[in-house]
Amino acid sequence: MATIEVTDTPSLAATFFRALGTGAKRPGLVKSLPPVELVLPRVELNAQHIGQYSALCGFKLAQGVPLIYPQLLTFPLVTAYMCSPECPWPAMGTVHLANTITQRSALHAGDVVRVEMSPGQLLAHEKGQVFTLDLRILRGDELAWSATQSLLRVGVKETTGAPYASQIVADAPLSCQTEFGATADIGRRYGAVSGDRNPIHMSALSAKLFGFKRAIAHGMWTNARALSCLLPSTPLEQGTLAVEFKTPLYLPGRASLWSARSDDGAFFEVRDAKGQKPHLRGQLSY
Repeated sequence: MATIEVTDTPSLAATFFRALGTGAKRPGLVKSLPPVELVLPRVELNAQHIGQYSALCGFKLAQGVPLIYPQLLTFPLVTAYMCSPECPWPAMGTVHLANTITQRSALHAGDVVRVEMSPGQLLAHEKGQVFTLDLRILRGDELAWSATQSLLRVGVKETTGAPYASQIVADAPLSCQTEFGATADIGRRYGAVSGDRNPIHMSALSAKLFGFKRAIAHGMWTNARALSCLLPSTPLEQGTLAVEFKTPLYLPGRASLWSARSDDGAFFEVRDAKGQKPHLRGQLSY
């Protein structure tokens, strides 16, 4: 497996060109993803950045580094991979379908870590081809955090792999816990912190270029906003989180958090303000 050190993130312009077809690949049947590992060999967790992220997503500083925060550290690798020859499909128009996270030990501001990403498996889906990206954060020789990002390339006719199946197996009656607002500028604000400035989140005008009636909230912001209400009030040492993204949360908008909680986690959904349409579904264990 080839290892590539990433020194910068591809520009938004480069991502646009691939999305609009300039140099974009249109592969036939993809039987496997080329083996490659992308790495950021030295990343220091920045206290100010963690604070900005926490404030934007509703976390309290007493909760420590949120379970979901380290995924931001992997974003330059994911973007670099999606814009590389090794990825068969362009970034724009690829949908974030699901995400799983496992935290083995707590991360802290000031930690110096190694961030890794490698392509995973291919799965068949009724709407196209699913491919996964495996994400890892190591502190020294210790694997502290890992995740799998499942992406759906809509419209692929010839697919490879076993049928995609939900990783969320819990089912319980849910009750409404709270409501929260998603302001018109939350996509731009979250993009500034996360680096994810996908046009579908930036403005109504740019979102319409990709088929959306208005800008939509980042799924990972919606996920984090729900998680801020579900995680313990003190730092979490170990935990797992599985989430599936369902329908867009249009901006501006309001959402409601529904959950069934236990002593060691929760099954939850973020729904529309009426509590009818799910934006995402998740399962948290700690």
